[in-house]
Amino acid sequence: MTIPTTLLEISQYAGEGYQPLVDYGGWRVAILRYIDELEPQNITKMQRHNETDEVFVLLAGRCILFLGEGDETLSHIHAQDMEPLKLYNVKRAGWHTHTLSQDASVLIVENRDTTMQNSPEIELDPEQRSALVSLTRQRWE
Repeated sequence: MTIPTTLLEISQYAGEGYQPLVDYGGWRVAILRYIDELEPQNITKMQRHNETDEVFVLLAGRCILFLGEGDETLSHIHAQDMEPLKLYNVKRAGWHTHTLSQDASVLIVENRDTTMQNSPEIELDPEQRSALVSLTRQRWE
């Protein structure tokens, strides 16, 4: 007997990049997978969410979470090599981006109304972009 979809919804995503899988009430669950633009040498900006925290959970592969200090400019970039099945809560208004291995899957839990209108981006200068590459090499090579 098949379980009715009113009781259970099963979702999966095996493509590239970001894909929301569940939007319900005030929250959204998505999967982030490898995409070329998140190779460290291709990352040109960070973003932040001015109205909400955002939670990340590494399910498979490798992921480095980059976090930037500062408000209108970035004064320092930190790198956190994520461990599988640990929750990483990026606090409201914290600059962040990621790099992922090609086999990575990251679960994202965020407010449903997290949009580009309340999630500004900041451009990285050449020195900051170089720092992302260097931080990745230090952890993965």
